[in-house]
Amino acid sequence: MPFPDESAPVTVVEHQPRWAEEFERLSGVVRGALGAEARAIDHIGSTSVPGLAAKDCVDVQVQVGALDEERHVGLLAAAGFRCRPEPWNREEISGGRACAKLVFAPPVGARRCNVHLREVGSPNARFALLFRDYLRSDSATRDAWGAFKKRLAACVPDLPDYGQIKGPATEVLMAAAERWAADTGWQPVSGRHGHADGR
Repeated sequence: MPFPDESAPVTVVEHQPRWAEEFERLSGVVRGALGAEARAIDHIGSTSVPGLAAKDCVDVQVQVGALDEERHVGLLAAAGFRCRPEPWNREEISGGRACAKLVFAPPVGARRCNVHLREVGSPNARFALLFRDYLRSDSATRDAWGAFKKRLAACVPDLPDYGQIKGPATEVLMAAAERWAADTGWQPVSGRHGHADGR
């Protein structure tokens, strides 16, 4: 559930070139808060795919060596980020494994974002990068996914309900992404320019 200052109906808009620039600014803030804890920082989610319609909420993935809730929550809280309290924001199933994660909302009044902390090389970190790279590679699938999300948001503007419906569709999309990864030999590359430190 969003924090009170984030509450608004789900709206899916056309891709905005500024999202890449806003990611760069956000990643700088996150890196400043986490320092060497941040092994890689990536723009993920729909706003990371040029041409893809999306909610105006930038998703940032940070890979860390091992999640330590007390330490990582403290470091990001010092920069104003708020740890989302729901249990599903602490664990997710990916690749048949339960994977740890932490998800943070922006400081009050800052641009909408989600900061996802996941462990280096984990299945859920891989999942996020595969989603992005598959949709970047296939314009027809990208456009179909964007059209689906627009129709869904128009019919189901409540965020939790929107997410519940989108979840199974995402599983179908990712089955195709896994076939693409196998056919092309895709491997996840982390960091904005493929370096482990994100530079």
